[in-house]
Amino acid sequence: MTVTEKIKEAVGISGETKQTTREEMSAARLPLPYRDSCAHLLIPLNRCRYEEFYLPWKCEDERHSYEKCQYVEFKQRVAKMEELRAAKAGARSN
Repeated sequence: MTVTEKIKEAVGISGETKQTTREEMSAARLPLPYRDSCAHLLIPLNRCRYEEFYLPWKCEDERHSYEKCQYVEFKQRVAKMEELRAAKAGARSN
């Protein structure tokens, strides 16, 4: 693994998706609404926050990688919704 790949993996933009198991999420005591495809980044972020006494200037790298993951996931949901709307000839579901 090259240095670039290691950095991308640490920041959360590596391309491959890491899945966290239900047991890992339960052990980390993640609330149910936060158990999504970005949970693998939230677990170390919460651990860092706890260890650093929730100081806002600490754990910035972990927070940014988690927020980036959430943003990418949101964009994927929007794209999927647009695809479904296009398949229904622009008709809204509500």
